[in-house]
Amino acid sequence: MNYIFHTIGIIGYSRHLNNTITHKTLYYWLKKRKINVIMEKQTASFFKIKTAKIANLIEIGQKADLAIIIGGDGNMLRAANILSHYDIKIIGINHGNLGFLTDLEPNSALKELSNILKGNFLSEKRFLLEIKIYQHNIYRKTIFAINEVILHSKKISHMITFEIYINNNFTFTQHSDGLIIATPTGSTAYSLSAGGPIVTPEVNAIILLPVLPHNLSSRPIIINSNNIITLKFPQLTTNLKINCDNQTPVTIKNKSKIHIQRSSHYLNLIHPNTYNYFKTLKTKLGWAKSIY
Repeated sequence: MNYIFHTIGIIGYSRHLNNTITHKTLYYWLKKRKINVIMEKQTASFFKIKTAKIANLIEIGQKADLAIIIGGDGNMLRAANILSHYDIKIIGINHGNLGFLTDLEPNSALKELSNILKGNFLSEKRFLLEIKIYQHNIYRKTIFAINEVILHSKKISHMITFEIYINNNFTFTQHSDGLIIATPTGSTAYSLSAGGPIVTPEVNAIILLPVLPHNLSSRPIIINSNNIITLKFPQLTTNLKINCDNQTPVTIKNKSKIHIQRSSHYLNLIHPNTYNYFKTLKTKLGWAKSIY
C-alpha cells in the first residue's frame, strides 16, 4: 500500500519501561509496513535494535515527513522547538499527564495512525514566539518558545520591576513577581495555572499575564500576535531570568532588553479526523458534562 508519509521519525525520552514498549511496538509496526524509520539518538539509546537508523533532531527534521513523539507535553516541546524549523509534520502519543499537545492514546494509537498514514488527518499550524536578548544594545541570543516566555527572579516571592513596550510605545511599568508571555498553545500551560485565559489555537494573539502583581489594577492583556513586545529594566536588577518552554533558564544582566515577537516558524501539528479542541479541553480539564 502507498502511504502519504515515506520517512517517519520516532522521538521520546523515557525512563519508564511501559513507555519503551510503545516505542518498540511502533517501530516494528512501521517497519512491517515498509516505511523508512529514523529513531532519535537519545530515544534509541534505550533500545537494542541493531538495524535502527539513528539521527539527531535536526537530521530528522531534514529527512523525515512525519515525527511521532512519545511522551508528555515536555517531550513534545523539547522536540518540536527544533522540528518547527523544518518542513515536517508532528503528532504525539501521550505517555504524560495532561498531554494537551499529544492526541493519541497508547491503546488506540496504531489504529489512529493507520488512518493517518493513508492521509486521513487534520492539519493545524501553531505559531511560535521568537525572543531576542540584547545587552548594551548589542544582540546576544535568540530563543524560541511554543508555549510561553516566563520572566522571573531567581529568588522565590521576590518582586521585580520592569517596563513593557508594545511596538516601541511605552505601555506600563510592572511591579510583580514576574511576567508570562504566552501563545494560544501556551494558554493551557503555566498561563492557565496563573489565572490566564484559554485562547483557542486559531486566534492570532499573545497573552501578557503578570505573576502576583503588586498592583490590583494589573490585569492580563491579550494583544494581536503581529505586535512586538519589548521588556526593559530601568532599575539595577540581579538574579533575573527568562525561561522558554522549560528550557535552560537564561540570566538577564544589567542594561539588557528583550524583544519578543511572533516567529516565522510554525509547529505543523496533525490530528486524527475525530479531533476537537473543545473535547480535548473537556477531557483534560475535567469539565462537567452537559446537564441536558
